[in-house]
Amino acid sequence: MNLYNKQKAVRVSKTLDLLVPVLSLQLSNTAILHQIRRDQVTDTCRANSVSSRKRRVLTPNDLKHLVVDEDHEMIYCYVPKVACTNWKRVMMVLTGRGKYSDPMEIPANEAHVSSNLKTLNQYSIPEINHRLKNYMKFLFVREPFERLVSAYRNKFTQKYNTSFHKRYGTKIVRRQRKNATQEALRKGDDVKFEEFVAYLIDPHTQREEPFNEHWQTVYSLCHPCHIHYDLIGKYETLEEDSNYILQLAGVGSYLKFPTYAKSTRTTDEMTTEFFQNISSEHQTQLYEVYKLDFLMFNYSVPSYLKLE
Repeated sequence: MNLYNKQKAVRVSKTLDLLVPVLSLQLSNTAILHQIRRDQVTDTCRANSVSSRKRRVLTPNDLKHLVVDEDHEMIYCYVPKVACTNWKRVMMVLTGRGKYSDPMEIPANEAHVSSNLKTLNQYSIPEINHRLKNYMKFLFVREPFERLVSAYRNKFTQKYNTSFHKRYGTKIVRRQRKNATQEALRKGDDVKFEEFVAYLIDPHTQREEPFNEHWQTVYSLCHPCHIHYDLIGKYETLEEDSNYILQLAGVGSYLKFPTYAKSTRTTDEMTTEFFQNISSEHQTQLYEVYKLDFLMFNYSVPSYLKLE
């Protein structure tokens, strides 16, 4: 049983009694912060729950982003472009039973091999319900448009991402670019951000198929109105939140969340630049697509937006 579940069972955990007062204060302040974040999600779900009258039941397909760690009784919902590679590495260390000790020794591509981690959709319905009720559940979120620009930069401006260029780039160019060259239609490797935005807000896109996970909303990937997350970490406070979760899991003494260079990271300033050429009409439509993520995770409307 991890520290989190001990705290649930016994209000004042003996483990917490042993911590020095300063650390106890830090923990209690962090616990309050996560309670505020949980309340924000609950309030947003309630305020936007016209659909909850016909509340749909989650299907196994809805649970494929929830990674399960049996040994430490944890469930992590991964969101692409929110440090999910490093969190998957950490989960591999936790579930590997000694196979791995240093998350950063695990190659990034190996962290994304689905068979290396067990997801909740692989369990029976009673097993799923038991784990959702009893395990510590957490996810990490990021400012929605910063995450979107990060996804665009990674998937459409890097020459090596040919599978994305073929699958999505060619489609975007075909739909959004007048007088596209034959080469652009064939390769799809020069998609402009304005074209990407136009593709996202196009009603045809929404009807055709679900968004790719890299630009899908957190609301749709992790179902926070149906699943009660105990901890909501933020990309903006990634290390503190991650190490707090590892501490609650009882592994903080020997496992720390990897720090990494942020030189190529998408920043708020960069995001502002990308949105300079987006019309106010398109900005407004795009905000509507991601509005629940903004509200649910307490991100204010960006100052650079010109909403209609």
